Parts: sequence; C-alpha cells; structure tokens
Amino acid sequence: MDIKIGSAPDSWGVWFPEDKHQTPWNRFLDEIAAAGYEWTELGPYGYLPTHVPTLIKELKKRNLKVSGTFAMDSLVDPKFWPSLEKQVLGAGAILKDLGAHFLILIDGTYTDLFTGEQLMPSEFTDDEWKKAMGVIHYFADTIKKGFGMQLVFHPHVDTHIQYEYQIERLLEDTDPELVSICLDTGHHAYRGGDPVAFMRKHHRRIKYLHLKNVDPVIMKKVNDEKIPFAKAVAMDMFCEPSRGIVDFLAFKDVLKEVDFNGWAIVEQDMYPCPFDKPYPIAKRTREYFKQIGLG
Repeated sequence: MDIKIGSAPDSWGVWFPEDKHQTPWNRFLDEIAAAGYEWTELGPYGYLPTHVPTLIKELKKRNLKVSGTFAMDSLVDPKFWPSLEKQVLGAGAILKDLGAHFLILIDGTYTDLFTGEQLMPSEFTDDEWKKAMGVIHYFADTIKKGFGMQLVFHPHVDTHIQYEYQIERLLEDTDPELVSICLDTGHHAYRGGDPVAFMRKHHRRIKYLHLKNVDPVIMKKVNDEKIPFAKAVAMDMFCEPSRGIVDFLAFKDVLKEVDFNGWAIVEQDMYPCPFDKPYPIAKRTREYFKQIGLG
C-alpha cells in the first residue's frame, strides 16, 4: 500500500473559478502547504492561475504537486457540452504540463444548488443513459490520447449517478481500460452506500479517492426536510473525517488488504465559509490521517 495524501480547494470552500465568498488562491496555496500536504488538486478550472509558468512557480515555492482536478457539467444536455469541453481540455493541458495523471469527471446536478428547485428529472431515461456513457467515453478517450491521462468518474449527490446501483451500472457499461472511478467516501455514505464494502468489492476499478465524512444528525435532517445540497453544506453536513459516519479505520484496513497504490485527496465541502475556518481543520485532518496510518 502506497497512499499519497493531498487536499483540494474544496476543503477551503472553493466551488467556482471566481467568487467573493472564496479564499484567494494564493492564501489557499499558502495554507494547504502549511497544513502539511504535498499534493493538491487545481479546483474549478480558472481558480488557480491557468498560465502554466506562473502556476509552476507558485507550486514550487510551496513544495506542492498536483494530482488532478475535476470538470463538472451536464452529461446529456448539449447546451452544457461546450462548458464541459472547455473545462476538460483546459484543465487537461495544464495537468499534462504538471505531470498529473487524473481528470475527474462529474455530471451536473439535476437541482439548483441553492434553491433546491428540480431542473430536470432525477433519473436518466435509457436513451439518456446511453448518451451519458457516450460522453464519458468521448472525454476518456480524448484525455488519454491527447494528454496521456486517466479519466475517473466521480459519483456525486444530486446528480444522475449517485447511488450504488447507478455506479455499478456505470461500471458495467464503461470500458475498464478508459473509465475508472473516483470514490468519494462522503458522497457515497450520504446516499446510503457503504464506502468500505464498495471499496473492497470494486477496488480494481477505483483508481482515485476523495476522503470525506458526513455528520449523521445533519444528514438525517437534510434528508427528512429535503434541504438543498448547498444549504446542507453550509450547515456543515460534511464534517471533519474523524467525526462522521464513515469508519476510516476500517477503510484504511481495506486499502491495505487490496494494496491500494495511489492518491487520496481530502475534501470537506464548506462553501461558503469564513476565510479563517479551513486552515485549522485542514491541519487537524492531516494529523488525524497520519495517526491512523493513512499517508
């Protein structure tokens, strides 16, 4: 087992390329390094500098390396495909220059993040499912041929691929040579799954990890009252890894059992948040994973 632990702008409350509620990018880089991490993701395309020489300089100043980043938008609505392609190609080119290996693809949410309004049906039709699989394969093939990178698909709350049965259908309907999974322990648990058992069962297809935990009391309130995802995040539904329902000691044992070698990126969604909130949490979290033998 060889696990490279990192964190991401998400753990500093960063969801968008630009937003007045978000920590400035240079402060984020200062604090992730000070918290003891060597690895980071880029966050949403455009948050960190997209001028590669500038980005390389800023990363080297802090002894940071990049594992990958995400692109997120609707897989089936053609009006969102230009945005998705811009994210994939833009981030892919940067990641290649940085020597990173992974591009994380996420379907867009079917609800409005902030109002909870349902924007489209929560389930794909069979035709939409086939279309989504085609888009996933298209981008997986594009980044493999163009950048020498691996696409990992990230199941996400309030998207069309979030429950275990949907993830397993995706695994059946995608080429294992092209498409792997980013298992986010928090999103998986939030939707009633067992990330420990799922990791044991599907470890051959899981090439990348997001380490996240969920507060069970807040999760019950959120589910009972149908609170929108962004509001749930603002309520601290995603809590420090040491405090939630995901058993990270058991998860570590499974990683050892299957001899997982790769990246595990800590994410604790907290948008929006005071700028002084993330750093102490990030530092405690880094120490926690060291103490339990993860990274």
